[in-house]
Amino acid sequence: MAEKAENTHTIYSDNSIGEVKIADDVVAVIAGLAATEVEGVHSMAGDYTKEMLSKLGMKNLGKGVKVTVDEDHVYVDISLNIKYGYSIPNVSAAVQDKVKDSIENMTGLSVLEVNVKIAGVNVLAEK
Repeated sequence: MAEKAENTHTIYSDNSIGEVKIADDVVAVIAGLAATEVEGVHSMAGDYTKEMLSKLGMKNLGKGVKVTVDEDHVYVDISLNIKYGYSIPNVSAAVQDKVKDSIENMTGLSVLEVNVKIAGVNVLAEK
């Protein structure tokens, strides 16, 4: 079976039936989706290239997320935009908990760090 050049990690292996591998991009998507479910998070922040791709209709659910997987340990750096009026420390702590729990429950990998960067505040009133 041919593999892409992306980073993948074996999360389960059984010689009689095969193995399960997970790509770093999948872990990043899990982290991004988990973060956006937290009350007070407006959106994920990303770099200029990713922003342009999304405007062209190419969705990147891992936007604003950098994941490093070292053996069975995960380190996550996540950038997000917060809604105006929410407590940055409270929302950040909730994002850290949600991202950690989601990755650990879905992959079985151990999350050692979830670093949150607030890239912006959305001050527009929602309708």
